[in-house]
Amino acid sequence: MTATGARDAFLHWMETERRASPLTLAAYRGDLDRFLAFLVGHLGAGPDLAALAGLSLADLRAWLAHEHAAALSGRRATTQDRAARTRARRVSALRSFYRYLARYHGVDNPAPGLLATPRTRRPLPRPLPTAQALDVPEGVADIAHTPLARVRDGALFMLLYGCGLRISEALGLDVRDLDRAQALGEGTKGDGVLRIQGKGGRERMVPVLPQVMAALRRWRGVHPLPQADAPLFVGVRGGRLQAGIAQRAMRTWRHMAGLPEHATPHALRHSFATHLMEGGADLRVIQDLLGHASLSTTQRYTLADEARLMDVWTRAHPHATDTPPDTVR
Repeated sequence: MTATGARDAFLHWMETERRASPLTLAAYRGDLDRFLAFLVGHLGAGPDLAALAGLSLADLRAWLAHEHAAALSGRRATTQDRAARTRARRVSALRSFYRYLARYHGVDNPAPGLLATPRTRRPLPRPLPTAQALDVPEGVADIAHTPLARVRDGALFMLLYGCGLRISEALGLDVRDLDRAQALGEGTKGDGVLRIQGKGGRERMVPVLPQVMAALRRWRGVHPLPQADAPLFVGVRGGRLQAGIAQRAMRTWRHMAGLPEHATPHALRHSFATHLMEGGADLRVIQDLLGHASLSTTQRYTLADEARLMDVWTRAHPHATDTPPDTVR
């Protein structure tokens, strides 16, 4: 098998078995394409599985150094932290690729595991204030071009904020998922329970508030093709609504309403978690609702809240800008 064939098989495996997101797949494809193109010049020929098995740690470091030099020569503006994140992603792509090769093609090469991964600072979540988050569903719906899209967009953005879903999770729902949610919600305090399949195929149960369910029911009532196996959110041609369409609608509303640039569909997920935490919800509960594999990921919301409190303090406290007196000696 050629290296390009192994790359394609790996990406297909990532998509079907690991349920990697489209963004992850696109990033890994780009990194591996650049890696294999480098090897053609580095080795003097297109690599096969035997060549991949024989690469040394020095060969892999040479590729990373080549990419870093290319970025500098291209004068691409980058911060140190951004460069570190890019290198970390490339190292992750290589390691994942070689783990797949070892598991399915007998390519045992320890070199990728010896690559140093740079430390990166994960950006803190930037939620919207409660009032702004509550305004988003109605605001986005108001600028829709058709009455049908108005109901659909209102339901979609109500779902994103009300349940803390990723945009891909919401758009991946089918009509049957809404029907099941109503059945599962019988006897609960909410109005339904959605079964969500998130990253890595992890499944979680998310309660649906009455206001959110009411918006979803309104949309189902005018859904153009409400068969059980049809996408819950459809575009103008009847296919599954694309994330880019929803993101563009949010972007348009953001500019009209004067919201900050970080006001994206994903910011509604951050807002959901932050507002729950501010209301006293336990971090473990928030972790379950968001579908985080690790509690450390959820704890970023605690750090974000501390940063917000410090910002409020420095802007509002009378002594925040005082110059401290000289120390008495």
